[in-house]
Amino acid sequence: MEPTADRPWLRSYAPGVPATIAEPPGSLVDLLRDAARRFGPRVALDFYGATTTYADLADQVARAAEALRRLGVARGDRVALVLPNCPQHVVAFYATLRLGAVVVEHNPLYTAQELDQQLTDHGARVAVVWDKVAPLVRGRGTVETVVAVDLTGALPRLKRWALRLPLPSARATRAAMTSPAPGATRWADLLAAAGPLPADHPAPGPDDTALLQYTGGTTGTPKGAVLTHRNLRANAAQGRAWVPGLRDGAETVYAVLPLFHAYGLTLCLTFSVSIGATLVLFPRFDLDQVLDAVRRHPPTFLPAVPPIYERLATAARERGVDLTSVRYALSGAMALPPATVQLWESVTGGLLVEGYGMTESSPITLGNPVSPARRPGTVGVPFPSTDVRVVDPDDPSRERAPGEPGELLVRGPQVFAGYWRRPEETAKVLLPGGWLRTGDIVTMDAEGFVTVVDRIKELIITGGFNVYPSEVEDALRRLPGVRDAAAVGLPGERGGEEVVAAVVLLPDAHTDEATLRAGCREHLAGYKVPRRVVMVDDLPRSQIGKVLRREVRDRLLAGH
Repeated sequence: MEPTADRPWLRSYAPGVPATIAEPPGSLVDLLRDAARRFGPRVALDFYGATTTYADLADQVARAAEALRRLGVARGDRVALVLPNCPQHVVAFYATLRLGAVVVEHNPLYTAQELDQQLTDHGARVAVVWDKVAPLVRGRGTVETVVAVDLTGALPRLKRWALRLPLPSARATRAAMTSPAPGATRWADLLAAAGPLPADHPAPGPDDTALLQYTGGTTGTPKGAVLTHRNLRANAAQGRAWVPGLRDGAETVYAVLPLFHAYGLTLCLTFSVSIGATLVLFPRFDLDQVLDAVRRHPPTFLPAVPPIYERLATAARERGVDLTSVRYALSGAMALPPATVQLWESVTGGLLVEGYGMTESSPITLGNPVSPARRPGTVGVPFPSTDVRVVDPDDPSRERAPGEPGELLVRGPQVFAGYWRRPEETAKVLLPGGWLRTGDIVTMDAEGFVTVVDRIKELIITGGFNVYPSEVEDALRRLPGVRDAAAVGLPGERGGEEVVAAVVLLPDAHTDEATLRAGCREHLAGYKVPRRVVMVDDLPRSQIGKVLRREVRDRLLAGH
């Protein structure tokens, strides 16, 4: 496909990047099967030095699939995963898919109330969870069987032995990784008792649903985005095509992004498998642990968010850790400051480029070329097989001129099938012709480079996670002394946004900022708790009484 007036961005593609991809046949199950066939002896997973080859991973997936089948999981059933990054997460993900069932990812930092809402919505009967959060899942939604995962079971034998030593440090580390889960079924016991799933067990097809990934809009009500095997395989193939310098069976990817997030899931769970990479897993981002792993197993490709690049580059320079193995880095989820690009590239000698996506598009749709043609400050150009339009938000049939702000629409094989059991919500974002309304205001120049100007959706993105303002506001309104509240995102010290709330108190209320923040922690995951709470006399409202969050944000920025 040659560059045309409606696809000028093709001229900016890095050498070797195709205009379109051949959509891979089959499902994500085939993706892993092919990787095991091509790269069987290669290390697929590294967890604190404990390694799993692709052949071993395929075997564990087959046994876990049989274990889940014995629990009654069948084609089309939803299986909830509430896990940090660990080998068991990867195994449970692919085992669920092997049965033709649907993975539903959940953040293990969620409160019981937040989990209950999503578990009730999708109706999973089986949940595979980190044993430390098992009590929060038991009895929630429609869950009948809780399978508890002990992270220490995946550690190297010496590290497992060290955790049993009668030392305060060992006890503290063990307590942070695992805890008893009475009443739950143990994951390790299930796998030990199961043989492999029969090879002739029906496998899913490309158009079957693979994943429900919860996201939300201005209402703050989480909705399950339905992503098919075709969607996720296509996005992995697009990512592979975008970086032609990658070497199949020779890369090492660091999973510092959570696998339960759309960005981490695609870059680490599917893209990495598609190229036979070694995936180094971290339960959470810990600077010391990552730098230790660099000495053991140097990374070559690092998907992350801007604060991680800044902290890693700064620490590596200070401690003399060599990061020059990282040839490519892809940043997303928040704006990438040019200063962070300069710092990272000066330390590593590799390229750091920014991309753009959303849960509803599996998630990546745009990326800066992995070449000197990249433009820091923009989110790049459309991926192969992806079309974009910039339109009038009030009338999507009207195109905007180059450089004129408008709503970004995207179309491609990675665009989702709709929201789980929410046809009205689906109709609002999926337009005729397969166009997805992103809800983001952008400009696109004559060469096809896109710059994000603002968000129609009033989501707050902090640390790469979405925070829905109404969730924060509802938590605040429950607290004694609070009459009303508005939550907005303000620029954070390290880039991105932080949650800030403006609160109107009842007359004669006796409360303060610390008390309100503490009260929020009872209802919200830690990253959703406002970093600041500002007491105000009133909130700006529209003529129909709706709080105008944009004006709240402007007032807070102005210090009023």
